[in-house]
Amino acid sequence: MQLRNYMPKTLFARMLAIILVPMLLVQCITVLIFYERHWDSVTRHMAYSLSGEISYIVSQAGSTPTMEDIPALQMLAGRYFGFSVLFTPDAILPPENPDIDRSFYAYIALSETLNNRIDFPWSADLTTDEDLISVDIQLGTGVLRIYAGRKRLFSSTSWTFLGWTIGSSLILFCIALLFLQGQVRPIRQLANAARQLGLGRQTDDWQLSGAREVRLAGRAFQSMRHRINRQLTERTSMLAGVSHDLRTPLTRMRLQLAMMTRTVDVDALENDVVELESMIDGYLAFARGEGEEHAVSASLDDMLILMVSGYQKSNPGHVTLTMPDNPLPLFPIRAVAMRRALDNLIANAVRYADKSEVRVKFRNDVVNIFVDDDGPGIEPELREQALRPFVRLEASRNRGTGGTGLGLAIAADIIAGHGGELILDASPQGGLRVHVKLPV
Repeated sequence: MQLRNYMPKTLFARMLAIILVPMLLVQCITVLIFYERHWDSVTRHMAYSLSGEISYIVSQAGSTPTMEDIPALQMLAGRYFGFSVLFTPDAILPPENPDIDRSFYAYIALSETLNNRIDFPWSADLTTDEDLISVDIQLGTGVLRIYAGRKRLFSSTSWTFLGWTIGSSLILFCIALLFLQGQVRPIRQLANAARQLGLGRQTDDWQLSGAREVRLAGRAFQSMRHRINRQLTERTSMLAGVSHDLRTPLTRMRLQLAMMTRTVDVDALENDVVELESMIDGYLAFARGEGEEHAVSASLDDMLILMVSGYQKSNPGHVTLTMPDNPLPLFPIRAVAMRRALDNLIANAVRYADKSEVRVKFRNDVVNIFVDDDGPGIEPELREQALRPFVRLEASRNRGTGGTGLGLAIAADIIAGHGGELILDASPQGGLRVHVKLPV
């Protein structure tokens, strides 16, 4: 077991723990010190004072009081000490009640002082009545009972101190909560913006706030985001211009070839021109990636069903689709780009295999799409290379089948732009498995 397994997971909870744990420890230590002082000092002094007054009443009563002596004793006890005195002649002190708790500190302190001051047997009841305590003293002619208020032995300052401790802790907790929320909010905004950028989604600028370091990090992130967007835009514009400039001489070459006498060399040259145009289109599509298409909240259910049904019509029994029981959740995607990526993957499976299967699963906020086929597959050491642009694996994707080696690269680029991952693996059907992970 490691300590981090029990630590709070969020920054807000950890900062709150950093503030609360020392504060609670200080409060607990303060309470313990107070109670030690209180019970050892204040309660002992109160018990000493009460036992002295009781001892004085007993000394005035004597060892053999009579009923004629009680009125004067009651007046003395009530006027000077606030006691109530009762005398039961010829009574015997009953045995101690085992149900009465005698283990708390106030009873122990009173017992010690009464044993030192009174030479007669006695018993005390400190718990039966909520307002009074009683002390019974066995005298020679009966039992003398003295009633005193509980405040003479139990101090109310303990509850006052506890209330003040709890109240001040709650006030400090509320202040810390408000302060931490204000400090964590800009960090949460920065984290959300970074996550949206990582998922390839549009993020807007926000008002920077918080500590100086947080504002500095937010300003750096916004500058980085602007540079990335500007770089993507400039790359697309530059390649669009290059594509336009290259198409002009290629168009002239095709016109000249069309007017030339058909020979083997002319046909070969025309095929090279067509392939060059295809390569330019593919490279532009790869470099453009998702282009300037904005993400919209959508689901992949309808997209996959329509896409696979189109292949099923043209190739009956060739490709199957397995969807989860519950509909996939809505999340921001660039529909045109995502359709292009998934179409590349399914088209490869249909083109290079006899049977293929598309399965979709949703687990842990991630949409998993598996495209399995029974084709020749790709060797494990070549799978990473297959995701690079303009790479054609001669063993299974030769030039005779068409393509420019950009299909998987474009699909991987689009999926990465959505914050996902494209993984090549061995298929249970014996061919290639393409595993697409898309975080929701």
